[in-house]
Amino acid sequence: MADSGGPRLPGAPDAEERDRIVVHVDMDCFYASCERLREPALRGTPVVVGMGYEPGDDIGAVATASYEAREHGVESAQAVSTALDRLPRMTAAREDPDTDVEDAGYYRPVDMDFYESVSGEVKAILHECADTVREVSIDEAYLDVTDRTAWEVADGFARHVKNRIEREVGVVASVGVAPNMGTAKVASDRDKPDGLVVVTPEEVRDFLAPLDVEEIHGVGPVTARELRGMGLETAGDVAEADPRDLKAAFDSRGRELYERARGEDDREVTPKGDPKSLSRESAFAGPVTDTERKREQVRTLATAVADRAQREGALYRTIGIKAVTPPYDVNTRARSLSGPVDEPDLVVEVALDLLGEFADTPVRKVGVRVSNLSFAAGDQTSLDGWRTEGDPSATAGENGARNAGKNSARDDDPQVDGTEAGGRPSGQMTLSDF
Repeated sequence: MADSGGPRLPGAPDAEERDRIVVHVDMDCFYASCERLREPALRGTPVVVGMGYEPGDDIGAVATASYEAREHGVESAQAVSTALDRLPRMTAAREDPDTDVEDAGYYRPVDMDFYESVSGEVKAILHECADTVREVSIDEAYLDVTDRTAWEVADGFARHVKNRIEREVGVVASVGVAPNMGTAKVASDRDKPDGLVVVTPEEVRDFLAPLDVEEIHGVGPVTARELRGMGLETAGDVAEADPRDLKAAFDSRGRELYERARGEDDREVTPKGDPKSLSRESAFAGPVTDTERKREQVRTLATAVADRAQREGALYRTIGIKAVTPPYDVNTRARSLSGPVDEPDLVVEVALDLLGEFADTPVRKVGVRVSNLSFAAGDQTSLDGWRTEGDPSATAGENGARNAGKNSARDDDPQVDGTEAGGRPSGQMTLSDF
């Protein structure tokens, strides 16, 4: 935790003796909010941001849906074809006498350059309000404000941050305040949209206890189902469980589940350095067997990841894919290059080649990742040198990646250690590590 260097009130305890004050800021339906900045007339209307909604283009996914759109059953990572069935485009509804415009919405394409510019304005405010900021994604961050405020006025401090974002940038955030990262994250989700929830140190256990197990930080649907199978329905149940039973069921994760349910989280808010990988993934409405549909989705994701890498100034030595097969088996495949490159066409080519293994396999979700990143432009290898070491056969590293990818994993569970997952249920798709 950074020291602000400012004076403390006489008799105030040292930072080491105080309970930390962590603020979690999560922008509400961020992409849709950005679109409303450009088009104020969209405020209060159903807005869907995604791709593949143009007539004749039925392959795509929803990146985010406004709360008004969610009332019609539209959700993030949903197939656009499903979204259009539930919420027709406003332009189409106005031309169809059988469609009520009150049951239609506005669709807009993803514009990452614009969203990142708005995000930059928000992040600038956060860095002014805290000495330590951990930027998790384009629309989410943790702040350690222990040296900036006190628990007695934490509510007012958080409201100040929230109001500055809305007043100066024009987008709305939900904010959670707690003595640790895990509880602050849960708090920010409790009163969305436009929420502000403060959980003081003495309130943590009582705040968490009645929550459903799926609301414990780091628990997804699969782990929640397994916890319920053990008779544990709430965070309070997990907090009162025998840690040995949890360890037997979840190995090393069991102890962390126990601690998170009790609000015990000693992770410090530390700024993130350069990312180790960049990825994007998207789910289908159901298992897909059509080879071309899978290829089109991967092609779109690969293009988006390569574009993000260029904007980040990142070179990559590894290109990989994720394919989630029924019921929820996560398969990853990767190919190592002979040196760092910035070649968008190559990302698409390699991703599609790796996808070939799943050509005849039903797939629920696909993703594309570039990793082993470097940020020195002079390190780039020529395109002629991209072939994997030992081509045409895969290298030992590639074979190892293939073998490692044949495991079953909980694709819908964020890592309990706090690593952010790629999917954000009921939110929006983000670029992050697999």
